[in-house]
Amino acid sequence: MKVIPVLDILNGVAVHAMRGERKEYRPLKSVLCASTNPVDVARSFKSLGFDELYVADLDAILGKSGNFALWGQMGAEAGLNLMVDAGIDNMEKVGRVLETGVSYIIVGTETLNDLDFVRRAVKLLNKNRIIVSIDLKNGRILSESETVKSQSPVMLAQTLEKMGVNKIIILDLARVGAEQGVSLQIVRRVLEKTKVEVLTGGGIRGIEDLEELRSVGISGALVATVLHTGKLTEKELKSKGFL
Repeated sequence: MKVIPVLDILNGVAVHAMRGERKEYRPLKSVLCASTNPVDVARSFKSLGFDELYVADLDAILGKSGNFALWGQMGAEAGLNLMVDAGIDNMEKVGRVLETGVSYIIVGTETLNDLDFVRRAVKLLNKNRIIVSIDLKNGRILSESETVKSQSPVMLAQTLEKMGVNKIIILDLARVGAEQGVSLQIVRRVLEKTKVEVLTGGGIRGIEDLEELRSVGISGALVATVLHTGKLTEKELKSKGFL
């Protein structure tokens, strides 16, 4: 299982995400990096030994202009493979994101207004570069699409698998930054009912949570808060084989 650090960008700077309440997000304070410049934060992750980075561009997700130049800088200057959620819901945005050199495009259900867009994207692109994030709030799917919202997380994962999606993220925004543990019950059921590769995050408290996620078959854990507070260290990650 890979541990993948998360970088949230709002108003062009790195911020601390908390329970999906974006009006409450504040500039990042981290033991890893004194700067809120996303490129500097990305470099700090690279210095620890990470090779991938999950980027949530909240400016783009909220309908503003995306930080396209920043993604390119982070990839080139920090030397990281980026997976980017930029509120992608059409092929024009897909093209613009790919031009920045990111490795993976994340299609989040929160901004998805047409489930068939996922089918088209998988057909037109290398399916290994498309990751669908099942965005939850207290266990319920967030989406612009009534078709998507009406499904349970497990049903949606099964639907996505039939469309050719082979990698998904399960992320409960109500747990992000709260250090209350991930939605393990939902994660387990998706793993039982599908053969898709599953990544998850939101609420990870420390090394014990990572070990449990690895034991149930998760392929990637998205982590932010405990890295920035120092509750999860490079030494611990290396000692347990996560770095």
